[in-house]
Amino acid sequence: MPFRTFSHRGLPSAGSPEMRSLVVRSLVALSRAVLSLAVLARVFADSAEAQTYPESQTYPDHPVRIIVPIGPGGAYDIIGRLLASKLSEQIGQTFFVENRTGAGTLVGTQAAAAAPADGYTLVIGGLSNIIFNFALYQKVPYEPDDLVPVALVYRFPYVLVARNDLPQQDLVEIINYGRQSPGKLTVAHPGSGSGQQIIAAAFMKLTGTTIVEVPYRSAQAAYPDLMAGRVDLFFDSFTGALPYIMAQKVRGVALLAPRRYPKVPDLPTMMEAGLSGLGVESWIGLFAPARTPPEILGRLRQETRTAAAGLKDQFEQTGGALMQIPVGETDRFIKSEFDSWTRVIHDARIRFD
Repeated sequence: MPFRTFSHRGLPSAGSPEMRSLVVRSLVALSRAVLSLAVLARVFADSAEAQTYPESQTYPDHPVRIIVPIGPGGAYDIIGRLLASKLSEQIGQTFFVENRTGAGTLVGTQAAAAAPADGYTLVIGGLSNIIFNFALYQKVPYEPDDLVPVALVYRFPYVLVARNDLPQQDLVEIINYGRQSPGKLTVAHPGSGSGQQIIAAAFMKLTGTTIVEVPYRSAQAAYPDLMAGRVDLFFDSFTGALPYIMAQKVRGVALLAPRRYPKVPDLPTMMEAGLSGLGVESWIGLFAPARTPPEILGRLRQETRTAAAGLKDQFEQTGGALMQIPVGETDRFIKSEFDSWTRVIHDARIRFD
């Protein structure tokens, strides 16, 4: 009589047909359990993500603040207000500008960097607050990676303007007088760390001139004194200066750009006026606090680029132009600007600490 093998406790022995069937049934049951757990885990993950960013599906459901870290009237303010108006119209929710001034651009930019990363506080950024400050100050109250670019939308040159009754008629005469009579000329700027101050400092370094700096709280605040003859010169954004040049309230001396501008065809470039090495094209963009939810950041990027494209004609009327850089290249562009301008500032030994 053949010997039958049984395991203890009445289970089929290893290798028996009964055991093979049991193993197959167990594996099928285990696979189903694993699949159920995976589905359940995905449900919990989706639920956790929704709990982390509950507003991402409805953003924006209340007004969005755009901080402009300088006073009214300058390029940052003009572009900030154009963007706010266009985004409000486009999205159907209010975007509004808050001018937050102080310590150049430090106060307003730090306020944005420290704000909740929920998409409801944004900041206008450009060379001054995104690039210059880290080379100019030993201590900056925010880090370079505290803000992320939404989109860079606008590019523009700077221009040297003078009071209408300045005896020196052109750039060469201004430079010669600045060398021969140090401290006799004055130049306005809207605060430490502003693009206007950096350009003025670079100009003095490049030309060997000594010009007395006169600070104001904003670019617009400088124009009454410039028009009244109480200050001689001002390196301003072409965006801010163009209305005064067109109205002949100030005299355009030279454009810091590679080519002339059609609306003021008689205004020469710096190189045409006799000075090379000072061609500066600046830019402005919209930035958000780091760790802004990717869904919200993606929506903002898409909407901002669409809004900027719709503002192309208005950008050109202000003396600038639409700037379009693919999202994937924006960080590389900003890093290149950071490296090149930091080198310029350090070589010129410009520090504000």
